Amino acid sequence: MPPGGETRERGEPGPEAAYDGAVADLGEKLQPVVESVLAPDERSLGCCVATQQSLFKGRMVAIVVTEQRLVIQAMTRRFEPDGEPLSLPPERIAEANAEGGGGGWPEIGAAIMDSVSITLKLRTTDGEKLKLMMMRGDGALGGLGGGETQREGVHALGEWFESHAEAGR
Repeated sequence: MPPGGETRERGEPGPEAAYDGAVADLGEKLQPVVESVLAPDERSLGCCVATQQSLFKGRMVAIVVTEQRLVIQAMTRRFEPDGEPLSLPPERIAEANAEGGGGGWPEIGAAIMDSVSITLKLRTTDGEKLKLMMMRGDGALGGLGGGETQREGVHALGEWFESHAEAGR
């Protein structure tokens, strides 16, 4: 008998079904956040969810990838924007490192696209430091890591770093 003594009929969804639904519609949950940070002439190349870690806390953020910039938007647990977005065009990123990758821009794109989970560390030209941890969204735990939306967003992030490395930033 399941915990709590209750029984379920065959075919009736269990508590895991609620979690599956939450992950399955990550794209739907992120869409309003993405639309809120884009300029009228911009389009999103992809978006993903990360945990932004600082010394004493962590928070969920959306990383929105456009051709010209990355946008980091803090979110509540209900996927609502929380505070002002941080706009990062290539010239505003002083340093970027990915866990397992080197400090050079050509390596960071490959490191992002080749890892199951990634820690991306950014330092802006005004000295702000960001530590962003994310899953890639594929493999055996892909559905638990955000699925297709997350996978496409992380891929777009890796390609963004590669394209701006080739362009000399």
